[in-house]
This record gives sequence, structure tokens and C-alpha cells, in this order.
Amino acid sequence: MEEKILVVDDEKIISDAIVYGFRREGYIVETAYDGNEALDKISSFQPKLIILDVMIPKINGFEVCKKVSHRADIGIILLTAKNDIVDKVLGLEFGADDYITKPFDMREVIARSKSLLRRLQVTSQESEFKEITIKNLRVIIKQRKVILEGECLELTRKEFDLLAILLSNLERVYTREELLDLVWGMEYIGNTRTVDIHIQRLRQKLGNDYQKIIHTVFGVGYKAAGDFYEDQH
Repeated sequence: MEEKILVVDDEKIISDAIVYGFRREGYIVETAYDGNEALDKISSFQPKLIILDVMIPKINGFEVCKKVSHRADIGIILLTAKNDIVDKVLGLEFGADDYITKPFDMREVIARSKSLLRRLQVTSQESEFKEITIKNLRVIIKQRKVILEGECLELTRKEFDLLAILLSNLERVYTREELLDLVWGMEYIGNTRTVDIHIQRLRQKLGNDYQKIIHTVFGVGYKAAGDFYEDQH
């Protein structure tokens, strides 16, 4: 097993326990003890998965998430000491894939990590040659690129996945719960504000004209408008 995992937690006892558990499973593991060190290790170590504590020094876990969320090849699981839905919602909004509340069972951490790594692998293998073209908007699935009016848009992994799902199934109405399951790959406890926030940010990046592709179906969810469609490959 060659997957690399970065464990970021300033409590060394917890960090050492997580590292020990993953190394027993055959993973390559590195540690960081604050946000700045985490960002340096992400650049040099190139992990596939980050186990990230929210309350770390210098730069907190939420800020690290925001800085890494454009990376489609890295999964993030947040660790939080608070059993607070607000922290969980914020983590997902800032780009985390999953969250685990302290104290935790190491078996759960490993199980969720394996599930996320499988999801990342499947996503990277799906639709390798698919490209969607709508007027002057191109979504290149294999390269995970979105080009609008000749300019490459900087989307987070979640924003890209939402756009690709909606545009691949024009006029198909997705509930917020379905989008949570498809994009975040988890059963979400609480409200669906996370989806709304990501759709709002996605629309802003698409601009005044192309944000009209994404329609809100009131009381249900979202769809991509078929009458905006010109060509798909």
C-alpha cells in the first residue's frame, strides 16, 4: 500500500496514536503540529489524505482546508473536539470531505479513511475522456478543468463535482440530500446548507451569464437548465 497520509494535530499523544494505527495498515505517514507546517508538508510530502485537527496553532484547520480545497487529488478528514454541528458544517463548506468528533475510535478513523481513498480513486478513473461543452463553457472531466470564455476557472473539488454532476444530467432534478451523498459521499446529519453554500460560490465563479445554467428547484434542490445546452462530447 503506497498511499501517503498526513496527520496534523498538535497533541502529540493523539498524533502518535493515529500514526501508529495507519502504519500498522501499511500506509506511509508523516506528521505536522501546526497549520504552517501542515501546508509545507502538503507541498513536499504530497499526501493523498490529510487527517486534520481543527484546533491547531498558527493556522487553524478550517484555514488549511480553504488553502487546500482546490486540490482535487487530496482528501481531508477533520478532527474536532466539539460535538457541534456548526463546526461540522464549516468544515464541509471549507472543503473537508468528512469529519470525526473526538474522542474517536481508531477503527472508525481507518474505516472512513479507506472509504474516502476508494472514492478518490474511483473519481479519478471515471469518465476519462468525457468533455461537456455548453456555449463558451468547457468542462474537461479527465483533467478536472473548467474553461469559461477561454479562461480557466479555479474551482474547489466539491464545486467541480457539483458542476460536473449537474451538467452531465441536464434537466435532472437533484435533491440536496442526493448531492450531499454524490459529492461528499456520506450521510449528512443536520441541514443541507453546505450544498446551498457551494452552489452559491459556484454561481459566483460562473458569472452573470453562465450562473443561469444552474436552476434552483424550490423546495427540492437543483438542476442544470437544458435550454442552455448546445453541445456535449
